[in-house]
Amino acid sequence: MAAEIQPKAQTRKPILLQRVEGSQEVVNMAVIVPKEEGVISVSEDRTVRVWLKRDSGQYWPSIYHAMPSPCSCMSFNPETRRLSIGLDNGTISEFILSEDYNKMTPVKNYQAHQSRVTMILFVLELEWVLSTGQDKHFSWHCSESGQLLGGYRTSAVASGLQFDVETRHVFIGDQSGQVTILKLEQENCTLVTTFRGHTGGVTALCWDPVQRMLFSGSSDHSVIMWDIGGRKGTAIELQGHNDKVQALSYAQHTRQLISCGGDGGIVVWNMDVKRQETPEWLDSDSCQKCDQPFFWNFKQMWDSKKIGLRQHHCRKCGKAVCGKCSSKRSSIPLMGFEFEVRVCDSCHEAITDEERAPTATFHDSKHNIVHVHFDATRGWLLTSGTDKVIKLWDMTPVVS
Repeated sequence: MAAEIQPKAQTRKPILLQRVEGSQEVVNMAVIVPKEEGVISVSEDRTVRVWLKRDSGQYWPSIYHAMPSPCSCMSFNPETRRLSIGLDNGTISEFILSEDYNKMTPVKNYQAHQSRVTMILFVLELEWVLSTGQDKHFSWHCSESGQLLGGYRTSAVASGLQFDVETRHVFIGDQSGQVTILKLEQENCTLVTTFRGHTGGVTALCWDPVQRMLFSGSSDHSVIMWDIGGRKGTAIELQGHNDKVQALSYAQHTRQLISCGGDGGIVVWNMDVKRQETPEWLDSDSCQKCDQPFFWNFKQMWDSKKIGLRQHHCRKCGKAVCGKCSSKRSSIPLMGFEFEVRVCDSCHEAITDEERAPTATFHDSKHNIVHVHFDATRGWLLTSGTDKVIKLWDMTPVVS
């Protein structure tokens, strides 16, 4: 059983700037408009809205556009003001927004999927539109011609999508917990590799093209940092949520990861520290500290005339231990355990106060977060929740 996270009170915390309300259903995705006091949102209520800040200080829709089907996802390119919207019926609809964000002009529709579109990415450098759907299909189109360039069938419904422009690698996370890496060409793709690390489905992906790190969030409440550039298969686990991780964002300039979840938590991770991989759990028929048999080891129980014990594992060394030899708890932040977990007695004695120093801060958004967008220029974070509310936060007190 996972330990319950009891985060310490923070002296520095995000500042709530604004609540944007008015959607009839969940806002599935939203973005902060760069250089403007504005927000673009798409909702399950079939609406696309552009919210601009008025003289009153409140955000009101300058655009209210009804789509033919619920809006499941979106991608916005600020340079071209191109807005790509994924719909529940499998269509991707493209619009261009006016300079004053008071008008949206239809451009084209892509019949991209047989069912709900789950993720979209518009790649300006290549004029590609990448997408995944509930039809277990990844596809990419030419945004100029609208032509389908290629596709790939995923093992399960994809819920995370990232792209590296330099190498043309696409990363797809799916509900089976698998991450797939494909190499895209103009009209075909090659499977590079697949890997797993989560015990639940992948719910979010985030890519750092500078350090060449991929972050994956999962319904198993964890985040994993995959060192793609190192080519050594290094995977660092981060445990900081009591519910599924719903969204990830990375602040490159400060090397901080922001993870948000169904528990309402906003966790800011310092990734500018040397982190350690969690050890593999070792198998044993008896405690690797006191040699007491575990309850399934009937022979040793009979020979030693001892009652079998329940098996546990030390989170630091990975050894199989009994409850008596692992009675202590400790945080191990450099291993991603910001809360106290079970460790064997010898590891507990070896962990220093310096090693227990937190590497993450915990904050409560007070709503079940389904999506986030981070504006690194201003240090603003947008969170969208199941309560149909969009919240804007000033993250500069904690992301710096």
